Amino acid sequence: MKRPKITITLVGQKGCERCHRGHKIGDSFDFDADRGKLCPLAMHVAFPFVETLRYGGKLPDRSDGSFAFCCPDVDVINIFKIEAREG
Repeated sequence: MKRPKITITLVGQKGCERCHRGHKIGDSFDFDADRGKLCPLAMHVAFPFVETLRYGGKLPDRSDGSFAFCCPDVDVINIFKIEAREG
């Protein structure tokens, strides 16, 4: 089974501070090619979702069909969208 390509994109921010890692809305990360560029806090949250997608699982869709998660930084809550596509 060929594993899908995973893309993680910053789609929103909440909070009163700027991201300590410098991420901005629109930043996109290829899970395999951009290791180390995505904030470790966000990566920690994303990892179980990435593994679910890589091994054929499904994530609960939002009304627009996407899946989103938040980083745990309380000063700036980055909202990321995760997508899988054929590799």
